[in-house]
Amino acid sequence: MSVVNFMAEEISLHEHLGTLKRKELAVLIYSFSQLAIDIRRELPHKLRGGAHQKNKYGEIRKELDEWTNKFLIEQLGNTKLVNKVYSEELSEPVVLNSNAPFFISLDPLDGSSNIETNNPFGTIMGIYENDLPIIGTKIVAAAYILYGPITTLVYRAGGGTHEFVKHRKGNEDYYLINENMKLPEPGRVFGIGGNPLDWDGKFLKFAKDLFRKHKLKVRYCGAFVGDFSQILHQGGFFSYPASLSLPGGKLRLFFEAQPMSYLIEGAGGAASNGRERILEIDSTCVDDTTPLYMGNKKIVKELEDVLEE
Repeated sequence: MSVVNFMAEEISLHEHLGTLKRKELAVLIYSFSQLAIDIRRELPHKLRGGAHQKNKYGEIRKELDEWTNKFLIEQLGNTKLVNKVYSEELSEPVVLNSNAPFFISLDPLDGSSNIETNNPFGTIMGIYENDLPIIGTKIVAAAYILYGPITTLVYRAGGGTHEFVKHRKGNEDYYLINENMKLPEPGRVFGIGGNPLDWDGKFLKFAKDLFRKHKLKVRYCGAFVGDFSQILHQGGFFSYPASLSLPGGKLRLFFEAQPMSYLIEGAGGAASNGRERILEIDSTCVDDTTPLYMGNKKIVKELEDVLEE
């Protein structure tokens, strides 16, 4: 992983995106980064918003979920680059500009249940040139914002996976801190969602081996973006597995699994549903869920071998 000392050599997100061959894609990713700045400013005002109606998955929506979803869609529409937006918070996609080149998948507030306890959460975006549903190998770019103690943005657009931090002292841009990231070998941490009592016996044994064999430490914050960031920086394994009650997994293929799998592969990692690469799943429904196992390639391959036994 190339670590940039941004105090000595400041490379802005705007400058970094300028190297992309497709300028429209650079404009869209940069516009997304700026929206995150506005969302961060709004957090204190919406933090205490109560629960509202449920979304299409039966999850309670809070005021901040609703506001963020609406704000992102409206502002992405203003770029004139987005044809259609699919969002976890929408029962149907929104057509913004039928002549625009890109289709977007959004998880507007990933880990929103962490909001009340002031723990990490974020926003995930997938970018496509074709309408959804579509196989993950067709994804053009992906990015996420992590609202933690600091605000960071990670993106990939055909090359490596890069991390930027929101600048201090009021500057509106982000600056490069990690370019062409690579998962450290061997990995150091792991996080697994769900109830261990509900896991398949083979997976439970594998999870125990992450302690016994691989000597990994547990790190789990309950927000995909936060847990993903741990693996991206420290290497290891993240999963929201298939279970007895959720054999098809919990995470959404298009809103969460595809974009983040694209990012982890860009950092030299792997992502699987236990049988095949996430980006090769050929789904016909945009609301499909999937078991998700991602991290260092050797560990993911070992997981696949265990589940095949």
